[in-house]
Amino acid sequence: MPVARIIITEFMDLPSVQRLQAVHEVVYDPKLVDQPGQLILLARDADVLVVRNRTQVRGELLAALERCRIVGRLGVGLDNIDVHGCEARGMTVMPATGANALSVAEYVIATAMLLLRRAYQCADAVAQGQWPRQAASQGLEADGKTLGLVGFGAIGQLTARLARGLGLKIQAHDPMMPASHPAYAEQQAACVDLETLLATSDVVSLHVPLVDSTRHLINADRLARMRAHAVLINTARGGVVDEQAVAEALRAHRLGGAALDVFEQEPLPATPHFAGCPNLILTPHIAGVSTESNERVSSLIAERILQALGSPSA
Repeated sequence: MPVARIIITEFMDLPSVQRLQAVHEVVYDPKLVDQPGQLILLARDADVLVVRNRTQVRGELLAALERCRIVGRLGVGLDNIDVHGCEARGMTVMPATGANALSVAEYVIATAMLLLRRAYQCADAVAQGQWPRQAASQGLEADGKTLGLVGFGAIGQLTARLARGLGLKIQAHDPMMPASHPAYAEQQAACVDLETLLATSDVVSLHVPLVDSTRHLINADRLARMRAHAVLINTARGGVVDEQAVAEALRAHRLGGAALDVFEQEPLPATPHFAGCPNLILTPHIAGVSTESNERVSSLIAERILQALGSPSA
């Protein structure tokens, strides 16, 4: 069994790195993503490249992968990888499908409840001796509300299952799934068109890839169709949402709240249009990242790489 050279450009759970190191030559440097020159030099001798969501596997880097056979993705989304370009060069692209679904689903449920209740952003005021009891008592309970899922794949279905336990009613829109798909019945979800979902949901959660048809899927026009008290959660990809339109809707009280975990530009630069937005949660692309999901994602990719290389599991 020949020894392969594996380049890992972003964070990977250490036990999984060590499994690969026990069998192959591994260069593990989570800072490589920010060192494009060094990364391209290393890429020329790589048999396997392992990335998260920031490393752009296209253009000059893709051209440098002269002998690479496998691109491992420590996550699910593939918009940072030129999949067709990789496959044209004979590379297999391996996402960690399903390994972080629970982490994302729990993030959606947790932020939905926070945003609906509108009571958890007054800690500083209370600590300073203020008592905003009236303002913090205007929140909504989750029970009996409607969760609208835009995209009803594995993560959307798991989110629906968790939400049902809180008494939420479920509806979903997914143009890739026919209304007869058994997932709707299994999750007790109504299959509706997008416009109906936006107009009748109390929580709208996005679970779609970023492609031409989904870019700015949620824009000013569609935000205007949502209920004024409704909350929007985006754990999919930043380009699916018009960020400035969300900020304007929040400030104008045309939207009840929003949680954005992904952005059109990451890391998010200083962004004036988010300043002063009420009931807004911004997180740095971590909905699918938890201690447990990191372990699952890393372990799955390490195992798949070892299998593909014909290596014994270390």
